[in-house]
Amino acid sequence: MQQAYLYDAIRTPFGKIGGSLSAHRPDDLAAHVVRELVARAPELDPASIDESIFGNANGAGEENRNVARMATLLAGLPTSLPGTTMNRLCCSSLDAAIAASRQINTADAELVLVGGVESMSRAPWVLPKTDRAFPMANLELANSTLGWRLVNPAMPNAWTVSLGEATEQLREKHGISREEQDEFSALSHQRAAAAWEQGKYANLVVPVPPANKRGIEVTMDETVRGDCTAQSLAGLRTVFRDGATGTVTAGNASPMSDGASAAFIGSERGGELLGTPPLARIASRASAALDPQDFGFAPVHAANQALAKAGIGWSDVQVVELNEAFAAQSLACVHAWDIDEKIVNAWGGALSIGHPLGASGLRILGTLARRLQENNQRWGVAAICIGVGQGLAVVLENPNANS
Repeated sequence: MQQAYLYDAIRTPFGKIGGSLSAHRPDDLAAHVVRELVARAPELDPASIDESIFGNANGAGEENRNVARMATLLAGLPTSLPGTTMNRLCCSSLDAAIAASRQINTADAELVLVGGVESMSRAPWVLPKTDRAFPMANLELANSTLGWRLVNPAMPNAWTVSLGEATEQLREKHGISREEQDEFSALSHQRAAAAWEQGKYANLVVPVPPANKRGIEVTMDETVRGDCTAQSLAGLRTVFRDGATGTVTAGNASPMSDGASAAFIGSERGGELLGTPPLARIASRASAALDPQDFGFAPVHAANQALAKAGIGWSDVQVVELNEAFAAQSLACVHAWDIDEKIVNAWGGALSIGHPLGASGLRILGTLARRLQENNQRWGVAAICIGVGQGLAVVLENPNANS
């Protein structure tokens, strides 16, 4: 089989819900990263791109009608470029990258444009249709921003608890304290702020121009707070349980966000079309699933399986990017892998940067590749948890590493 490589990866800054990116339609954000990614490959003839695959979790609003196709059309790419949109909730764009890598492996494609987008600000309220015509009762709108909605009554109640309550159950099972969660969250902010200050994101993040005359150019992640401390987070109230039994707060959970990401996945021939060397080889990938309420622990199994497929172990891994849905969930995974926390999310994570569901998978994959490149390290793992009890992981190899 052909080898699959990651050639370039970018993202927008991630905006807070209702913040500076909320004026942008999600299909416009997707088109923006497509245009920017293509512009970074001046030797590329866009007609030579074989496929576009985007990830999106909601799909109920302005990104409906296959946002992958909408993005390339709005970006001015040839109408001959096919597109498909994938939904595996929080890891949709990582799933898009995996699907692209399989197309490359089987020689069905040489170059695939992948991406992900979410506007949690603009996710609509949805009104279900009624079982019979002309009902006399009032109807209730469902918020499509996050979590369970329009739940099938056949689902067991234990499965359909909120993500926050599921995280409380996970931290009880693994003995993770409120203090540990707040310390982990504060470190995420401090690391992200330092990474921005040191220029780590200069080649990863593309500014977003104003959406209208009243808007501003968005150049940095909106929710990063460099002065955040565990002490300041300790004063926040719990959200999903009362203070006596609860530990999860707005400060140790990832913020709802808006943003988009994009990347090129290709073969060696794809690199020739782009005129650029690869950042990393996609060495392996794996998915895992367990009880829906245990979603936060699924990355443990996915990453372990991906490493086994790559023929390496945790002792070989030098860089980890784990999506920080919740601090407790992240700590449970890191402890289960028994790895040094210093190699995990050294440039900050979703607790500080944000988590626009469909865009997050490619954010961690692109960051992983750049971290491997910067430090001349060979092996890295990107892993992410998914609502309803799934996890996904990808192992990258830096082909230029000396070790």
